[in-house]
Amino acid sequence: MGKVFREVGVFRELTTFIRHIFPSPFIPRISDVPRRLKRFYGSGDLHFITCSCYQRRPLLDTPERRDLFLIVLEDVRRRYELVVVGYVVMPEHFHLLVSEPQTGTPSTVVQALKLGFARRLLVRAAQYEVGDTCSHIWQRRFYDFNVWTERKRVEKLRYIHENPVKRGLVEKPEDWRWSSFRAYAYGEIGPVRINDWRVLKMKVRAV
Repeated sequence: MGKVFREVGVFRELTTFIRHIFPSPFIPRISDVPRRLKRFYGSGDLHFITCSCYQRRPLLDTPERRDLFLIVLEDVRRRYELVVVGYVVMPEHFHLLVSEPQTGTPSTVVQALKLGFARRLLVRAAQYEVGDTCSHIWQRRFYDFNVWTERKRVEKLRYIHENPVKRGLVEKPEDWRWSSFRAYAYGEIGPVRINDWRVLKMKVRAV
């Protein structure tokens, strides 16, 4: 068991190191995630989540699709009672920095987010059967990094907000409206509520 935990720790540090060297093009692939990697839930950590579109296709490459994704994200945030600390929607993947939900686990949240978006998108397009949506829109697996320190929280949040700039999509983070940057920089209320910690506090008081 100790060997497994050491291997997981080495993988996490190696992934972080690679991200610092190759920040713009590097997005975790399925092959980057060990098949038997154990996800660590229940410790109260934040989770830095990355999920890619099916075969890394740019299926989020239109403003309408990115807008739809954020609508679904807000619905999921409310339904599962989690805190969204940061987010960015890119043409072929998305990043989230979120708390653990009060209902379910981060895996439950990702599944609901992927399925909810896929169903709405494919119903609009009327091209595929709704029952087989996720396999057409998303990769099955996702990357999840536990964020347990303030330094890591700032690091991941900065990475999220700088992603569109490093990819050459915009010149400044505030120019990409499908991220949480403007909520931090200007206090704007966007389509997804950021840092709404009341849901967790209310849960604690009720216990």
